[in-house]
Amino acid sequence: MESGAYGASLAGGSFDVVKFMKQPQTVARCFSWIFSIVVFATITSEGQINTKKAPDTKCMFNNDDSACSYAMAVGVLAFLACMVFIALDAYLPQLSNAKERKYIVTGDLAFSGAWAFLWFVCFCVLSHQWAITTDTTGVAMDAARAAIAFSFFSIISWAILAYLAYRRYTQGVDAFEQEYRDPATDPSAFPPTYPPYPSSGPEGYQQSPFNGSQEPPGDYQPPTY
Repeated sequence: MESGAYGASLAGGSFDVVKFMKQPQTVARCFSWIFSIVVFATITSEGQINTKKAPDTKCMFNNDDSACSYAMAVGVLAFLACMVFIALDAYLPQLSNAKERKYIVTGDLAFSGAWAFLWFVCFCVLSHQWAITTDTTGVAMDAARAAIAFSFFSIISWAILAYLAYRRYTQGVDAFEQEYRDPATDPSAFPPTYPPYPSSGPEGYQQSPFNGSQEPPGDYQPPTY
């Protein structure tokens, strides 16, 4: 477990590029970034085909333009999000405020979980439309299979990112609970109690031989020589 709040090192330390690139979330983001490039670049370059029956271009997945548009949108947004979160991961150790770290990690968890689901939907849509495609004339079949395969790989990579973000979130919560204790339930938060100071003297104490009720001495008699 890394020191500091929410899986990042303590603020104020020097930035180590090699250590940063070896972090699991950085490796997973790089793979997710590459997978998203393959999906949207493949569909952008070879996903639209011209048929003899219609002058307009159609999507290679059963002529369903919505399937190509959906895959391209998910891929482009995933590409941009990977770059943003890589920058945030590099900036996170410089934050000394635990609440700001929590916001970043929570956003990473929510986005990664949502995009793992969207990639699952993309994989299902592309696989189904490709399975019912009958006319493959002029279709780059390798490109279609690559888009489907890397959509599936993206599900795994974004699910890993969601798990890593959840682990960092739980690390931050556990660290906060260890550092903070409720004074109402923590006996060590208050100083120890001592017995009251005795109002009377200790046992065996004898009264002073000089008291206030003693009669004053008589008149002074000077000595005679």
